[in-house]
Amino acid sequence: MRGQAEELIPTRASLVLRLKDWGDQVTWQKFYDTYSGLIYGVACQAGLNAVEAQDVVQETVFAVAKNLPGFTYKANGSFKAWILNMTRWRIVDELRKRPKAGLAELLECHDEDEDATTQTTAVHIDPTGNALDAIWEAEWQETLFNAALANVKRRIEPRTYQLFDLHTNQNWPVKKIASTFDITVNQVYLVKHRVTEMLKTEVARLEREGV
Repeated sequence: MRGQAEELIPTRASLVLRLKDWGDQVTWQKFYDTYSGLIYGVACQAGLNAVEAQDVVQETVFAVAKNLPGFTYKANGSFKAWILNMTRWRIVDELRKRPKAGLAELLECHDEDEDATTQTTAVHIDPTGNALDAIWEAEWQETLFNAALANVKRRIEPRTYQLFDLHTNQNWPVKKIASTFDITVNQVYLVKHRVTEMLKTEVARLEREGV
């Protein structure tokens, strides 16, 4: 997941109320930590370069802060969809600023967490169309999963998470894990099943709390 999202801020009514208090710096910082990476990733995938994507992040957060007092679920729909629209408009603004010449000479869009790069010149989507909605949803699901993973990781023993990570992410053979940690193969499978179920439950909880 792009951005630091150790604990997802559920997009629910209580969050909106807290964010309407500009003096609540803790909530605003957590909001930025969660959504800045999401917005940046979407902007990059929409075809912007690194500088433009960072501008989209800053301008979107500013627009959210400026317009949040007038936000209502009845008029604006879900908070997540509202932020997507804010992001969409900022992306369109950045594209309009581009000179017609020299578009091929763009900076690479860097993934801040993984040191990966995306050649933005190869990406051409209409930010006003459904493609951006699909990108946003994919990034959002990744945000949910990484937040759930961070939450579950805090609730289990480090050794338990290590076993799960080696089997699921590092692709260690089960027998190698069992031998290394002096446990049975069945215990490895049990750990994987237990942590997987915890992750499913946590993702479902975060989705349920989102509005």
